[in-house]
Amino acid sequence: MTKTDSVFLKHFSQLIAGLVLFTLILILYSIYAHGKFYADPKRGIGAERERTERQLVQARIGPVAGVYAGETGRAAQAEAMRLALEAAKAQVAYEGTLDGAVIYGKLCGACHTAAVGGAPAMTVAAWAPRVAQGNEVLIAHAIQGYDGPGEGIMPARGGNPSLTDEQVGVTVQWMLTQLK
Repeated sequence: MTKTDSVFLKHFSQLIAGLVLFTLILILYSIYAHGKFYADPKRGIGAERERTERQLVQARIGPVAGVYAGETGRAAQAEAMRLALEAAKAQVAYEGTLDGAVIYGKLCGACHTAAVGGAPAMTVAAWAPRVAQGNEVLIAHAIQGYDGPGEGIMPARGGNPSLTDEQVGVTVQWMLTQLK
């Protein structure tokens, strides 16, 4: 065996020993990490993470909506709707603005600008029979909703239950001043 062969074997042996040592370090670290990050019910390690993951899985595979059947279901559905309406009323629409132009632009204009679904367009001719009923009636219909004779319906509060009576009133007044 020549001197270069022995030098090669020495360096190759050192490289193999280093790789073996590195592998042992990785194995020990993975055992440590597994015990630290994953649940082990016997030792109580990672129990909090296990609960959180279980809750996330349950949320993903849980039902999207409830089933309302029969009288009990009808009552449950009515209660759910009541709670949703109360939650919506607790919020103030459009940051509580009393600017009729803002509310019209964000909500009412969707139907009244193009007379969609039988809503009267913003013209004097379309609104004349309604204006003849008086502002109080118009505001009451906008607040409570209206489904009378003729075309279209007016959903209560324009379909946004978080609008206050005052916001609806100023928006109706603003719309009346904008008729062409």
